[in-house]
Amino acid sequence: MKPQLEQPSPRANALGANALGANALRTLALALCCAGVLSACSVAPVYEVPSTPAPASFKEAGALWQSAQPNDAMDRGEWWALFGDAQLNQLAAQVQVNNQNIAAAAAAVAQAQAAVRVQQAGLLPTVSGSLGQTRQGGSQASGSGSASLGINAAWDADVWGRLKESVSAAQSSAQASEADLAAARLSAVGSLVQNYFRLREADAELQILQQSIEGYQRSLQITQNRYDSGIEARTAVLQAQTTLTNTQASAESLRQSRQTYEHAIAVLTGQAPAQFDLPVAPWRVTVPQVPGVVPSTLLERRPDIASAERAVAAANAQIGIAQSAYYPSLSLSGSLGRTGSNLGDLFSASGLLWSLGASISQSIFNAGATAAQVDSARAGHAAKTASYRQTVLGAFQAVEDVLSNIAALNAQQPLLQQSLDSAEKVEQQMLNRYKEGQVQYTDVVTAQATALNARRSLIQLQLNQQLAAAQLIQELGGGWHAPWMQAPDAAALQPKP
Repeated sequence: MKPQLEQPSPRANALGANALGANALRTLALALCCAGVLSACSVAPVYEVPSTPAPASFKEAGALWQSAQPNDAMDRGEWWALFGDAQLNQLAAQVQVNNQNIAAAAAAVAQAQAAVRVQQAGLLPTVSGSLGQTRQGGSQASGSGSASLGINAAWDADVWGRLKESVSAAQSSAQASEADLAAARLSAVGSLVQNYFRLREADAELQILQQSIEGYQRSLQITQNRYDSGIEARTAVLQAQTTLTNTQASAESLRQSRQTYEHAIAVLTGQAPAQFDLPVAPWRVTVPQVPGVVPSTLLERRPDIASAERAVAAANAQIGIAQSAYYPSLSLSGSLGRTGSNLGDLFSASGLLWSLGASISQSIFNAGATAAQVDSARAGHAAKTASYRQTVLGAFQAVEDVLSNIAALNAQQPLLQQSLDSAEKVEQQMLNRYKEGQVQYTDVVTAQATALNARRSLIQLQLNQQLAAAQLIQELGGGWHAPWMQAPDAAALQPKP
């Protein structure tokens, strides 16, 4: 008799199968770890912030330059509060919450941050599970079926840093979007400040015009009385009437301008113009005293410069992505599952299936497409670098222009004040002499027009001083609240003599 071989028990089959599956999982995990070590490589160029012109000082201010890196996240503070207007502060708060351009920029930031998470997910393996059962049969055969349960894993190993650079590019783009959001806030509040000051200046100028209209009405009445008494000619009455009506027309035009400013403020605060009203109120002619300014903060605070620099970083990452196409790509895959004739058989030893695989692919010939993509990425980086440098140069120009404007306005103020004082004296003298019959009414008209123009010129200069201060704050990236303000060498910003 032949010896009988002992058959393994079902429990032994199950244990062996489980051990086999565990070994397969360990093998897959080891392969993934090895690929993870290889993925530390990167073929992207080392990123450096592009150099930019660094003048020793502002031409129009003489402030010292310090080298700096973009730091648009620095706290800007509520810079509009420097003007000391409670109504303006309330409107600025509404802009921060309700302005639709800011809302759109915030949504773009959320979208960019989601894109970063999408790219980060590509660094990790994908795991999927499946469970299924089928039944089949026919007229000549009894029904049969099958069931399956499986787990599949796949991973594209980032051996040459392509996926990592994709994450880096997405992160840089997200940071650029955050800078764009800061720029949107700065622009929206800046537009509010400008329209608000113009509206308040219109209120003040309308008050001056109304006072002049009342004076011209009195002058017209005096001239009419003199004409009725046979002392004055008809032409004097016509001149007085013309002066009055021209001033009334100017007031109507100014009221229309005020309505335009009010409509703009309504939209900036997220409201329809028909639902918004800003009553007449006194104009606070406050011009903040600009303290010492270090030009390096221009790079640290301006969100448009930060956005341009982040675009350069993203373009640098694109070079690495393009260059990775020169190298082979490695993909790993594995699966572990069970099959049976029905769901109840899935846990039997005989139904265990597993697989582990790896593949390497490399482009052999693509007619120079990879080289062209690399050239395109390098050209894109060069373009973003030039754009960044141009943004910095434009920022310097803008600050220099505002500083020059502030100096000119400061120089004009005492001259216009002196001109107004003289014009008002001449106006009063001519009116008194006219009442005494010493001069013609033509002289009175000329003196009145000169005085009115002098009043309006001075009030418009005060508006321009406020607007220039607000513009300087914007050009500096949102004010001058920063740690370097305590630096001992921070010189006061004064107009050049």
